[in-house]
Amino acid sequence: MLLPAALLLSSIVVLSGPAQAQVVTAQPPYTISVFAKSAHGYSKPDSIVQWRDSILVGYGNGVAKDGSDGKSSTIVQYSLKGTLQRILPPVLGHNDGLRIRPGTNELWAIQNEDGNPKNEPNLVIFDLETLTQKKYVIPSVNGGGGYDDAVFKDDQVFITASAPGPSLTRYPVLVRLTLEGNSAIVDPVLYNNDSAFNIATGDSDDKAPMSLTDPDSLTMDLRGNLVLDSQGDSALVFIRHPYTKEQTVGILTPIKRSDTGMTITVDDTAFASKKGFLLASDINGNTVYRIDSPPFGFEPGVAYSASDGDGIIGVLNLDNGVLSPIVTSAPAKNLSSFRGLLFVEPQEEEN
Repeated sequence: MLLPAALLLSSIVVLSGPAQAQVVTAQPPYTISVFAKSAHGYSKPDSIVQWRDSILVGYGNGVAKDGSDGKSSTIVQYSLKGTLQRILPPVLGHNDGLRIRPGTNELWAIQNEDGNPKNEPNLVIFDLETLTQKKYVIPSVNGGGGYDDAVFKDDQVFITASAPGPSLTRYPVLVRLTLEGNSAIVDPVLYNNDSAFNIATGDSDDKAPMSLTDPDSLTMDLRGNLVLDSQGDSALVFIRHPYTKEQTVGILTPIKRSDTGMTITVDDTAFASKKGFLLASDINGNTVYRIDSPPFGFEPGVAYSASDGDGIIGVLNLDNGVLSPIVTSAPAKNLSSFRGLLFVEPQEEEN
């Protein structure tokens, strides 16, 4: 029996100082609840990953994005129900990328996405069984910028090169990372002004330089394509067969809201794979939210994207780039800044 729509509407009020409270609302049939909140001195949640039956969240703590203030970020581990399990040793710099290396206990944490000459972008690899860690410095490829996110594909590691230098006209936005001994080696995979076909037109011959200026998050769709978000450009770039002779690139831009038609920025995208739930981090609200889709669950293959500037999470039409909001926030001056998204596949704890 389906519930009346009025009973499905779900809102959460988040107190944000003396000003008006922030209200986060999910549209039917979606529901929203608090999964975890900032505490114990850590704040500004961003990246989210799943390890076995646990969730790890990277808290940036307001650290300078280039690491210039010498402060550290915090990584916190939760159960699938949001119960605090442990706090990992701090990582120096601003964390903005977390990944689990498939088939291992390795947590890869990337710091200082904006980079600077004194505080180079770095990678810290944790063994989540022993909490031992190893640090690598990653050389910049774009005039001093750092790195933002990583994806493991076919025993290769791909990372986005973010915050390019202002005077550069051609620079890598996606690289392949190789670790040899104590060194991190990067090889360009995709450049900012490489040509890509227009996904919305469906014409593979309709190609033009992408002119990317703000490479950011990276993920992989269910077909194995890398999906690069160029946040400020309101674009998603799909790379098929990366770092091979068969590599092809398509771009979906601009991303627009279905309700207003306005062009918006996108930050992170997650693809539903089977019955589970969606987690979303809200930096402004210092909260990680859980989003469910009763009564039948999420539809496999559907893309969900977060817009930090517009304070929304929505279903993304992969044919035309239209984002239909399922979660919104208000008022405007306290707007949520949704960043990290993760589709969680329940295991023993949720069965």
